[in-house]
Amino acid sequence: MLNVLVIGPHPDDQEIGMGGTIARLAAQGHNVLLLDLTDGCPTPVGDRPTRLREAADAAAILSPDPSRLLRRVLLDLPNRRVEHTLEARHKVAGVIRAHQAQVIFLPHPEDAHPDHLAATRIAEDARFDAKLTSFEPPVPPGFDALGPPIYPAWMFYYYCSHLRKVADPTFLVDISGEYASKKRRAIEAYRTQFALNPRNAAFPERVSAYDVYFGSRIGVEAAEPFWTREPLGLTGLDALAGVR
Repeated sequence: MLNVLVIGPHPDDQEIGMGGTIARLAAQGHNVLLLDLTDGCPTPVGDRPTRLREAADAAAILSPDPSRLLRRVLLDLPNRRVEHTLEARHKVAGVIRAHQAQVIFLPHPEDAHPDHLAATRIAEDARFDAKLTSFEPPVPPGFDALGPPIYPAWMFYYYCSHLRKVADPTFLVDISGEYASKKRRAIEAYRTQFALNPRNAAFPERVSAYDVYFGSRIGVEAAEPFWTREPLGLTGLDALAGVR
């Protein structure tokens, strides 16, 4: 099983972009860590305690069962002011080292939200920093120590863009059935962002429709799109979705 790190600029970005995949990977036994760079506050509706509670509830929904809750860590960078700095890079490198991340998921690099753009740049550079010897990044919240230097083998980008961009994915992950249901419920756990915010009330339904569309592209009920800069290697065809 793999150590998987899912980086989100704000609580709810991971759920929107790849909540079904998170649930699926966790159910398969992978060690999935959700990293929120910010607490998402200030926000039009809600406060920090509420946002943190919503994030915890969403993680619980995506977890395989109550005895195997997904771990979630908050780095507490300033919301709406995330910057690609050396300090931020080193903080994320510390998470990579502490979790011994082998696979990293992060936002797609084309976006209108400055926090998303900065988060992606930070994570890309932190991947390199995490492999450096004679370098000790800070131990992140929730961890007692760092692991040895490591260079995560894969970086996959999920779509949570504020651009009206049509995704052009490298691959799709089947999230049919319970995983799509968990994703929808995890998104809806953020009541301050959706149910209590009339402007965004229809957003969860749009995300579900988006997933159904991508599922139709590979012959399944629902799927999530991902992109990668690097060639994707396969060891066989047995895991291909939609094969009849």
